[in-house]
Amino acid sequence: MEVRLPRLGEGADSGSVATIFVKEGDRVKRDQPILELESEKAVASIPSPVAGTVTKVHVKEGDEIKVGQVIFSLSEDGISAEKAERKKGDIVSVSEEQLSSELIRGDIKEQAVEEPKPLAVQHIPPSGFPPPASPSIRKMAAKLGIDLSRIRGSERGGRIILSDVKDYIDRLQQIAFQRKAVSPGAQEPRRPMPERVDFSKWGPIHRERMTNLRRTISHNMANAWTSIPHITQFDEADITDLMKLRKKHGAAYEKKGAHLTLTSFVLKAVTAVLKKYPKFNSSLDESIEEIIYKDYYYLGIAVDTEQGLIVPVIRDVDKKSLLEVSIELHELAERSRRRKLNLEEMRGGTFTISNQGGIGGGHFTPIINSPEVAVLGLGRAGWKPVIRDGKMEKRMILPLVLSYDHRVIDGADAARFVTELVTVLEQFKDEEVGLHLGARKGKK
Repeated sequence: MEVRLPRLGEGADSGSVATIFVKEGDRVKRDQPILELESEKAVASIPSPVAGTVTKVHVKEGDEIKVGQVIFSLSEDGISAEKAERKKGDIVSVSEEQLSSELIRGDIKEQAVEEPKPLAVQHIPPSGFPPPASPSIRKMAAKLGIDLSRIRGSERGGRIILSDVKDYIDRLQQIAFQRKAVSPGAQEPRRPMPERVDFSKWGPIHRERMTNLRRTISHNMANAWTSIPHITQFDEADITDLMKLRKKHGAAYEKKGAHLTLTSFVLKAVTAVLKKYPKFNSSLDESIEEIIYKDYYYLGIAVDTEQGLIVPVIRDVDKKSLLEVSIELHELAERSRRRKLNLEEMRGGTFTISNQGGIGGGHFTPIINSPEVAVLGLGRAGWKPVIRDGKMEKRMILPLVLSYDHRVIDGADAARFVTELVTVLEQFKDEEVGLHLGARKGKK
């Protein structure tokens, strides 16, 4: 049996072999991890679909492999010679829906499906009459534009049933997908390759291969920057009182297993402002020139890891208390740094926040996380002299930057958004932070 790399989810058709757990001659059990694959921004274990013996390993660590490529050959335990011959060339695959939810957890249950067969031959009965099928099957085939004479019926007399039509469509999809996997991106215009420079002629150098994660980041950032007209709005918020609330309630949150951070406050504040200005929680459908307004609030948080930037998503922020948001924020950040997120936890975001305050620096211009239309950047807060009521005071000032898609959002709207965000951050109430509210709203 040939084990091939299954589809890795929507938009993912390749990966890098991180670890190989077995070698030729090893016996493996069903669902035993045989390979670890790095794809997009996560690492997944690919399990063996059956129990058997590894007869050949077709890849090595560091290889770039694509969907449909053979990675292992297995001899299945207890299989007869006749059955083995019949199974020769089988493809091991898994549905896209299953992978998208289970890929990184190592819960993949791969299935053996028959390799697509040529579909060009018509199976017209000798009588010359159309193949037998029920009226409902004929009606469905007519709507889908399917020629029933190309389908071999599995029932007595060659009668075609629903499962036969489904198998035929599945084979068409497999053939189309395999052709795409052989030549990915064939329809995309090719950009000219940049000129290579020999830097060694000026001094010593050393090279380091880009990781799969770094290549993904590079590709996504380049696409976002070249396809979205970026404009950045700058402002500052006085968070002196907010930091007092954080200090006042921080210990109580720690007892509940939460870290009350500035980002936690910003998540709740941004959600409130997004409800007032829904255009910032939208996406642009360029194909039909429509703006898609999302009535849910899934906020992405840019996390700095040793491997590169990862953006996990906190879902339904509007429905969670500050305590719940703080707990989830900490858990997602920790699992991001350990590369323990699954792909679904990094998808579906409607707005992204990038907090560089812990590192340093002030204002910067973040790149929009496509297909979103805006991203908020937070710089390092610091003490500054501020004139209040005719007197100079020392206040904690937070730099804010908002990059937005000028195709969807006008400058005036961006100014209103940031101004409203400053107001919300500066007017946080004690009752919004206290755990009595978290107990009433949340699960605790």
